[in-house]
Amino acid sequence: LIIQATLRLGGAILSCASMSFIGLGIIPPTPEWGAMLSTGRDFLRNAPHVTTFPGIAIMYAVFAMNLMGDGLRDALDPKLKD
Repeated sequence: LIIQATLRLGGAILSCASMSFIGLGIIPPTPEWGAMLSTGRDFLRNAPHVTTFPGIAIMYAVFAMNLMGDGLRDALDPKLKD
């Protein structure tokens, strides 16, 4: 159950970011990665770092949750200890 929660947390992060990217997230004064990507589209040619860093943060967060889930599965699964 704990392992499934960590693996699904990466999907939840990605879902929240995509919903806020299209404008269905939290109200705009609250910073959110998807909203940062959406507003950064206007400045992509002049300041690509505005969209690059939130995108990298999303990627690292999802990757970290997946690695944590895999690590927990390896540590807690009795079938893999043999």
